[in-house]
Amino acid sequence: MSTNSRVKPSVKVRGFVDLMKLRVVELLLVSTLPSMVLANEGLPSLTLTMATLIGGTLAAGSANAFNMVIESESDKLMKRTAKRPLATGVLTKAEALIFATLIGLISLLIFAVYTNALTTALTATAIVFYVWVYTILLKKRTPQNIVWGGAAGCMPALIGWAAVTNSLSVTAWSFFLVIFFWTPPHFWALAIKYKDDYAAAHIPMLPVVASKTHLLRQMWIYTIAMIASSVALIINAELQNWAMAVTVALGLVFAAQLRGLNEKSVNYEKTAGKIFQWSITYLSLLSVLLVAAQLLKA
Repeated sequence: MSTNSRVKPSVKVRGFVDLMKLRVVELLLVSTLPSMVLANEGLPSLTLTMATLIGGTLAAGSANAFNMVIESESDKLMKRTAKRPLATGVLTKAEALIFATLIGLISLLIFAVYTNALTTALTATAIVFYVWVYTILLKKRTPQNIVWGGAAGCMPALIGWAAVTNSLSVTAWSFFLVIFFWTPPHFWALAIKYKDDYAAAHIPMLPVVASKTHLLRQMWIYTIAMIASSVALIINAELQNWAMAVTVALGLVFAAQLRGLNEKSVNYEKTAGKIFQWSITYLSLLSVLLVAAQLLKA
């Protein structure tokens, strides 16, 4: 009898849930709902909202599960990922592949039934982009992996808008760019903390292959672009002046956090960890702000 066959059903179920990386999915949903509210200029119907959020959760979970199958050997080399279900043998690759395929198809079916062809196509594109472009083509080949591969994580901004309007607008693309520019400093801050893990797995994340000076310069470039895109988003969405003021304030706090990343400091990794946590807070607060400003405007 194989080791996998002796795994308790409850542990297997937990393994399937872990494949989806739901903590990561939460961040994707954070950008989906505001996009829907902006597109609808108010709250969309409960049915459409739930279908989009559930479909989005399954789609992102599918992409994450495929990612774990592809990186199962690398995960064994990294302390941060060594307890993932494929790395520990809780699940087999075949089980994970079937699960990833199934929930991916269900997600596309949900979008096809409850939204429209554009939204369904965007969702399929996001899954394929994350799995093939980021995980397979870019992640182990270039330190710019998270820059271009991270575009998959920006897709919920477009998917949410398309689900409501069956189209895309300048506002939707502005939100896409906010997340596109937010992703590198967010992820590189995490990669600083786990630099040794990525090095052990031969993944050329920028903190592994570049000097601290070059890394910090790149983080500043993307942070400034993120703040500028956030301002453009508020303008294109025609939100109130107070929303603009809060958006700028959030950006300045982000910049202040980054300014504390002194490459000569003994607290370098600790500061990077704070930047990572603040980046999550930043995106969450910006999303709440967008919803609140649109509802008050309506």
